[in-house]
Amino acid sequence: MRGAGTTLLALGALLASSLTVALAPSAHAADTLLSQGRPATASSQEGDGYAATAAVDGNLTSTRWASQWSDQQWLQVDLGQQADLRRIVLTWESAYGKDYAIQASDNGTDWHTLKTVTGGDGGTDDLTVSGSGRYVRMQGIARSGGYGYSLWEMQVYGSPGGSTPPATGAVKVEGGQGSWRLTVGGQPYTVKGVTWGPAVSDGPAYLPDVRAMGANTIRTWGTDASSKALLDAATANGIHVINGFWLQPGGGPGSGGCVNYVTDTAYKNNALGEFAKWVDAYKSHPATLMWNVGNESVLGLQNCYSGNELEAQRNAYTGFVNDVAKKIHSLDPDHPVTSTDAWTGAWPYYKRNAPDLDLYAMNSYSSVCKVRQDWIDGGYTKPYIITETGPAGEWEVPDDVNGVPDEPTDTQKADGYTKAWSCVTGHQGVALGATLFHYGTEHDFGGVWFNLVPGGLKRLSYYAVKKAYTGSTAADNTPPVLSNMTVSPASSAPAGGEFTVHTEVRDPDGDPITYKVFLSGNYATGDKSLVPAQWRSTGNGNFTVTAPQKLGVWKVYVQAEDGHGDAGIEAKSVRVVAPPVNGTNVALNRPATASSFQQSYGDCPCPPALAVDGRADTRWASDWSDPQWFQVDLGASKALRRLQLVWDPAFAKSYEVRVSDDGTTWRSVYSTATGDGDVDTVDVSATARYVRLQLTARGTGWGYSLHELGIYS
Repeated sequence: MRGAGTTLLALGALLASSLTVALAPSAHAADTLLSQGRPATASSQEGDGYAATAAVDGNLTSTRWASQWSDQQWLQVDLGQQADLRRIVLTWESAYGKDYAIQASDNGTDWHTLKTVTGGDGGTDDLTVSGSGRYVRMQGIARSGGYGYSLWEMQVYGSPGGSTPPATGAVKVEGGQGSWRLTVGGQPYTVKGVTWGPAVSDGPAYLPDVRAMGANTIRTWGTDASSKALLDAATANGIHVINGFWLQPGGGPGSGGCVNYVTDTAYKNNALGEFAKWVDAYKSHPATLMWNVGNESVLGLQNCYSGNELEAQRNAYTGFVNDVAKKIHSLDPDHPVTSTDAWTGAWPYYKRNAPDLDLYAMNSYSSVCKVRQDWIDGGYTKPYIITETGPAGEWEVPDDVNGVPDEPTDTQKADGYTKAWSCVTGHQGVALGATLFHYGTEHDFGGVWFNLVPGGLKRLSYYAVKKAYTGSTAADNTPPVLSNMTVSPASSAPAGGEFTVHTEVRDPDGDPITYKVFLSGNYATGDKSLVPAQWRSTGNGNFTVTAPQKLGVWKVYVQAEDGHGDAGIEAKSVRVVAPPVNGTNVALNRPATASSFQQSYGDCPCPPALAVDGRADTRWASDWSDPQWFQVDLGASKALRRLQLVWDPAFAKSYEVRVSDDGTTWRSVYSTATGDGDVDTVDVSATARYVRLQLTARGTGWGYSLHELGIYS
C-alpha cells in the first residue's frame, strides 16, 4: 500500500512533520535485512504463542506477534548496532494497524518518527524511510477493529553503521579558468542544497527529509553558539553546511540597518572579531563546507546612500569583505570563503576589491539563467555558486487586477526550480552548485510563496527539487494539482459579505481530497499570517467565502490535501470594498467643505470633494490635529435614512453626525466614542439640507481621512 499521512510522533504526541511517505520501491541494491533473528520486545502479547520474536523470525505465514486488544501497543526490534534505515516492510495479519508510526532510537529510550501511516488497509505495507538508529519500533495508534495488533513479520532494511557522514577533509576550489570544481577530501563535490529555515534545534527532525530529497548541503545566514546543534545534526545525516555571516544592510532592497563602511571602524572591527571567533570554533567541524560573508549588501546599500557616496560605500563594503576573507583564511585554510549578493552588478565590486574570495555567490530567481552570460560578459576569473534560487518572487511578477503581485501557480513554481537547476548545472566548470530557496515550514504569506514544506506539507516544488537532485520521484505520492483559480467579484467583494472562488483540482494518484481556505491581510494590514476563512463548498471546486471586514486587497488561498502529507495551494487576490447601500446617494458630487485638508503628502492634495466623488481610491484628509469637521451641502432639504463612512486608515475614534437646515444651526443625530475605522454604517432619521461630521478624537497619529461619505435618502 502507499503510506498515509505524514506526521511526527514523539513521546506519544503527534506533531507536524515533513518526512516523506511514499510508494515503496524495492530495496536499494545495497540494503540488508537487519531485523531477522534480532531481539524483539513488545508492549504486550495476546498469549504464549504470540511473542514479539515471532515477528522477526523470517516466517511470513505461520508465526506472528499479537498484542492485547487495546490501542497504543508497540513492537520493537534491537538491530544490535546503529544502522542507516531505508525500508520497513510490515506483513499484517487480519488484525492490523489502521494508524501507526514507525520510530527509531539510538538508545531505546528517546524515539524519533520516520513515518506515520493513517488509514492503513492491512496486507503488506512497504515503506521507504530515511534516518538512522539501533532500535526500530512500530508504535500502534489506532486498531482496525476490535482485536489487537498482529504482525506476521516486521522487516527492517538498511545498512549497518548508521548514517553516512559527510565526506571529510579539506574543501578546495580546484582547477582553472572555466574548468573549476569543488572538492571535499580530494573528491568532487557539487553543491545540491537548500536554504535552511527551521530552528537549529529542529535539525534532527527535518534533516533526514532534506537528505531524502537528495540534498547534500544546507545554507544558513548566521553563525553563532547555537550553530553547533545544527552542524552536529547535519553530520549525522551526511550533510554539509555553508555557514553564513550577516552584515548590514543585508537582504537587498527594503532590508534594514545602515552602516557606514567608509568610517565605522568600530562596527567592522566588532564584526571581524565575532566572525573569527566562530570560524575558530567550527573550522574543524566535519559539516562545515565553506564560509559565506554577507547577504545582498552591495545591492542593499542603495537603501542607505546614493550617488558618489553609494559608490564609495560599495567599494568600502567589498573591501571589508576581503578583509574578512583574509582573516578567515589565516584561521582556516581548509574551507573556501564566498560572499553573496542579489545582483550580478555587484560582481565588479568584488572583482576589484575582494581578490581573496575563493568564489562568488549569487541569489537569483527568475533571472538565474542569465547569470551565466553576465559572468561571461564580465570577464570573471572565479567560479560561483547560486545561494538562493527558485520561482519568480513578488518583485519579478506582473501585478494582477488589484495591483498586487500575481503569485505563480504550484505548477509554475515547480517548473521554476527545475529550470533554475538546469541552468546552474548547464554552466559546467564555473557554477559549482546551488542551495535552492527554501526548506522552510512557515505557513504564511511568504511561506506559501516559497517554502517547500509549509506547515510540514509537501508541494509540487518539493518533488521538483527531489527529482532534480535524485533523478526520480517515481516512488513518491503526488500532491493535488490546482489550476484556473478565479475569484468573483475579484475587485469589489463587500466587507462582511460573500464572494466566490473556483478552482479546478485533480489528484494524480486518485487520493481523496480535503480542502481548507485561508485569508492573508499582507497587503491590507501588513499581517503575513494565514487565517482560516469562513467558507462553504458548493461542489465542483466552487467555494463561497465570507470577506473580512477590513477594507483593502487580501489574498485568498485554497489548500487541497491528499491525506499523505502533500498539498496543492493556489492563491489569488480579492479587493474588499464597502458593502453596497440601497437607495440614492444624495451626497454624490455635492459641494463639500472641511475645516482643513492636506495640500501635499503621499497621494495628496486631498480636498473635501474627493470624499463625495463616488470613488474608493480617492480621499479627503485633514490636518493632523483635533478637532476637525467635514460638511456636505445636499442642495435642498432631504429625508435622510442612512450614512456610510468609508475611512482611510486615518479614522475617527470619536465623532458626531450633525444636520442643519441653514448651515448655521445644527442638531445632533448620532455620536460615537468607539469608532474603529474601515466602514461605519449609521442609521438616521432626519430631514435636512446640510450634513456635518464633527470629528473630535483621532484613531491614529495622523489626521482624519475619508475615502467616501455616502448619504442615502
